[in-house]
Amino acid sequence: MTTENAPTTHDAEDDPRNADLKIWVNGALVHKDEAVVSVYDSGFMLGDGMWEGMRLYDGEWAFFDDHMDRLFNSLKAVSLEIDETPDDIRDLLDATAKANGMTGDAHCRLMITRGRKVKPFQHPSLSRSGPTIVAILEHSKPAEHLAEKGIRLASVPQVRGLPHSQDAKFNSHSKLNCVIACLQAEQAGADEALMLDPHGFVNTTNACNFFIVRKDEVWTSTGDYCMNGVTRQKVIDLCRDNGIPVREKNYSLYEAYSADEAFLTGTFGAQTPVASIDGKVVGSGDRPVMTRIRALYKQLIAKDIAGQKQRRTAAHQ
Repeated sequence: MTTENAPTTHDAEDDPRNADLKIWVNGALVHKDEAVVSVYDSGFMLGDGMWEGMRLYDGEWAFFDDHMDRLFNSLKAVSLEIDETPDDIRDLLDATAKANGMTGDAHCRLMITRGRKVKPFQHPSLSRSGPTIVAILEHSKPAEHLAEKGIRLASVPQVRGLPHSQDAKFNSHSKLNCVIACLQAEQAGADEALMLDPHGFVNTTNACNFFIVRKDEVWTSTGDYCMNGVTRQKVIDLCRDNGIPVREKNYSLYEAYSADEAFLTGTFGAQTPVASIDGKVVGSGDRPVMTRIRALYKQLIAKDIAGQKQRRTAAHQ
């Protein structure tokens, strides 16, 4: 079976401007064709690094403070020290956006690794040149077919592990677990993997957090084994603030198969509908709860962006 044209949750509308981008690499803006790091880099060699995905709206990075909290908590947890502050990170992202003529409909992948190693071995002390910081910004608007058709999921044997194995809350470069799950889903004829936790309860997909709706009640996993997604938490908070019943709980594929709605959350696609799970169509195709959440989320982004602009203006007065 070929999956060459299979959709993914990160499908974007084609944009020819992405052929001529400037990438931030360790303090320099270079053309994407020349944006390289050493083969000795700890990120390339070992997956030793952390990353954040962010979206640009009207010149501001949505929920920037939340993303920086997650990033710096992760860096601290793995003793990866950088000189940059969150304000410095914002400045380099803004400089990269400006160099690419971006004010909105743009997505960033910010990557920080332990840096170049002096020998091709594992020990962190072999990274002695300081961290590597790269920011890839692309003109990126989620493809319309994602909202129309939805994503096909397949439950897979690869699971999200226990925190003392590799805590899923790390947004790390070490993504092999998720890549294996994605491959298993593709081989099952689906677009993305629905991963279970070590106890067999529904957890997350290989790339996004997962929600279902049953009788107008929104369910998601306990959060014990999934990425602490910024968009995931915003959706939970929006439900609580707007009278939508929401539960973080254990539930099985049995409940997921018979859900009225299902959707994914992530910084890139916000809320992406799920069309089917293991070949079973989810609900009737109507998605009133997700549609309401999507509208509330757009309002929340607008509020966050306006607040950031107001704070920036006040800081320069």
